[in-house]
Amino acid sequence: MSATTRPGWWSRLGWPARKDGDALPVRDQIDVTPQRNTNLANFDRPLVLVTVGLLALGLVMVYSASIALPDSPRFSRYSPTHFLSRHALSLGLGFVAALLALQVPVNLWEKTASWFFVVALALLVAVLVPKVGLEVNGARRWLPMGLMNFQPSELAKLAIAVYAASYMVRKMDVKQKFIEAVWPMAVALALIGLLLLAEPDMGAFLVIAMIALGILFLGGVNGRMFALGVGVLAGAFALMIVLSPWRAQRIFAYLDPWNPLYAQGKAYQLTHSLIAFGRGEIFGQGLGGSVEKLHYLPEAHTDFLLAVIGEELGFVGVCAVIVAFFWLTRRIFVIGRQAVSLDRVFAGLMVQGIGVWMGGQAFINMGVNLGVLPTKGLTLPLLSYGGSAILVNLVALAIVLRVDIENRTLMRGGRA
Repeated sequence: MSATTRPGWWSRLGWPARKDGDALPVRDQIDVTPQRNTNLANFDRPLVLVTVGLLALGLVMVYSASIALPDSPRFSRYSPTHFLSRHALSLGLGFVAALLALQVPVNLWEKTASWFFVVALALLVAVLVPKVGLEVNGARRWLPMGLMNFQPSELAKLAIAVYAASYMVRKMDVKQKFIEAVWPMAVALALIGLLLLAEPDMGAFLVIAMIALGILFLGGVNGRMFALGVGVLAGAFALMIVLSPWRAQRIFAYLDPWNPLYAQGKAYQLTHSLIAFGRGEIFGQGLGGSVEKLHYLPEAHTDFLLAVIGEELGFVGVCAVIVAFFWLTRRIFVIGRQAVSLDRVFAGLMVQGIGVWMGGQAFINMGVNLGVLPTKGLTLPLLSYGGSAILVNLVALAIVLRVDIENRTLMRGGRA
């Protein structure tokens, strides 16, 4: 290698060319070479590759988990590739939406955060209107949109991340005063909670509350007051469980799933999920070899896709998924931290809120599948079947990429 310069991966990341004997570059080093505007070609390739890898695995596993569903009278009018084609369509729409979101400057999200939140609330109201919202299995959670049934609660997750980040920036001067800093966010959460519980969709409300609390904590709200807020929300969830007999039965079933009282009732999904993991052992039964997906494990292609992965790809496959989500969540937080260090507080908090969402929801879904957490209807991000979830997940990750691109532009001395 020449003794003058060493062009390499650090130069593509915006670091100055390195000479022999120089100290290794640090990540925060800034290239002062002027640059007029944001270069969309300069993005985080590993983040994109991990995301595409999870999406590809999800496409294969959704097909594997759903291929036998037409044998059931409930799905008899569907072809064996129905869910595969619908999931592929969702991925296509999601990629288009992500590319559009990638063009939107971060400051525009900040300017329109309140309106975005209002739109999400309006859609949550619309889904409850008779003949507007679509009711499935006693739950009214979807809006018919032609190509797909859209679930407003998924959009609400992104909206709360954007709105809470904007809110914390606007309330920066009073964030140590609990009443002034927290009560408007508490009112917003209460509104979302009432609308989601009316659907009902307690799982989505849990994730949204987690995102809001995460951003409040990362935004620097007083620690004792934050703990009080967590306590109030925990008490509210406990009260909802106590006042709802069927939710209480789910908790009892989770605590003792093999009890004959629950094994064929509230714990039916959990017991068959555990059987699937047990059959998978270390290397699994092989792709397509799952028995539990043959009408034993309900919703195998949505909420319990990880159980099918465990049965067909074994402990190795499940570990690969866990590691991928851990890396993805950590990388999102690193991008958020870089934005904050560049004095882009809104962008940093919004991205970290998305990290809380992706990592938190994945953790809950995995915990439910493995019997570590009570059964709750939450999909595995980027993997499970679900059109609106895939679409909004990809839009959220496109926003993360946009923040990363603008971070890199600023670190080169350019203008985001």
